[in-house]
Amino acid sequence: MRDVEQMGQNQLLVASKPISVPIVPKTKSQSSVNAGLVAVVVYDGLSLFEYGCAVEVFGLPRPEMGDNWYRFMTCSAESGRLRGSGGIQVQADGGLELLAKAKTIIIPGWRGIEADVPPELCRALRKANKRGARVMSICTGAFVLAAAGLLDGKRATTHWRHAAALAARYPEVHVEADVLYVDAGDVLTSAGSAAGIDLCLHLIRRDLGPRAANQVARRLVMPPHREGGQAQYIDEPVSKRSGSSLAPLVDAVRATLDEGWSIVRMAKQTAMSARTF
Repeated sequence: MRDVEQMGQNQLLVASKPISVPIVPKTKSQSSVNAGLVAVVVYDGLSLFEYGCAVEVFGLPRPEMGDNWYRFMTCSAESGRLRGSGGIQVQADGGLELLAKAKTIIIPGWRGIEADVPPELCRALRKANKRGARVMSICTGAFVLAAAGLLDGKRATTHWRHAAALAARYPEVHVEADVLYVDAGDVLTSAGSAAGIDLCLHLIRRDLGPRAANQVARRLVMPPHREGGQAQYIDEPVSKRSGSSLAPLVDAVRATLDEGWSIVRMAKQTAMSARTF
């Protein structure tokens, strides 16, 4: 009986103690991420393909992505009429003062690797990057970032044709000529033209996760991530009749389909032993 009474007292003691349940804070969901404002710098002589990459990824309405998708605007690097390649005129939303509002700034391919970069643009980019904005270049836009000093001591890339020129002109930059893009944190660079889309998708993946990047890639009808680097081309033409090819044998068989082609005969035609063939 005493044991039962003691048990009851213990239960009362337990019940009288405050119960604390640790509440684990919810992680920020993809839909709650503020993707922020993307500002693309436009200029006279604008490289339209690279500019179009930024517009296609960040500037189109995407209701399927929800309310937290990127906002988009264009900023003029200089006053006066702006004409893109092919004679198309471009009207910007404003001047460089708009960069003060941007979370991400994109520099399309510059009008020429020998063309000077306006000091005002360099100052605006440095100021924006210092306050925390990410700065990103497509193709030869890396020359603008380098002129602004934003690539000093960092890894970067540009079009393979101009990688050597970038490295020679800006020795403080660690140029990687064989990659599609480089993410150095607050400064990102991409290789030639189409690699800009790869970098844009990478940025979406970084901000909103792989599902969002996959959705955009699907709408673009392209893979969400390309393997390999800039060397995705054949430098020399492929010979139609390579010495190690079976093409001569195939041609011979096709030309004499009425004849019998045993393993031994085909091996002899290719100068192989039957076992090797």
